[in-house]
Amino acid sequence: MLLSDDKVTHLAHVILACLKKGSGARLTGDEAHTLREIKRVLASELAQEEDIDRAVRAKLSSYSRPIAEGSQEWEVLYRKTVEEELRKRKKPGH
Repeated sequence: MLLSDDKVTHLAHVILACLKKGSGARLTGDEAHTLREIKRVLASELAQEEDIDRAVRAKLSSYSRPIAEGSQEWEVLYRKTVEEELRKRKKPGH
């Protein structure tokens, strides 16, 4: 899902506010640096999600029998293929 920079910035601020409220984390250092790091991680995750979506759509469109996007069959195959793609890309130790 493509998000504008404004939306990513808003999400970063929401995440930072939650971290500051919670007792599970203690933030030290520059708040601006923390916001930049949150934005970097969000952008990285969103880019990976888009890469996976492109790969899955390419795989589904390569089937010899066309499957109508939005159909129940397409939805099931899409979810299954996304899970496969996530497993393939999973980082060791995570």
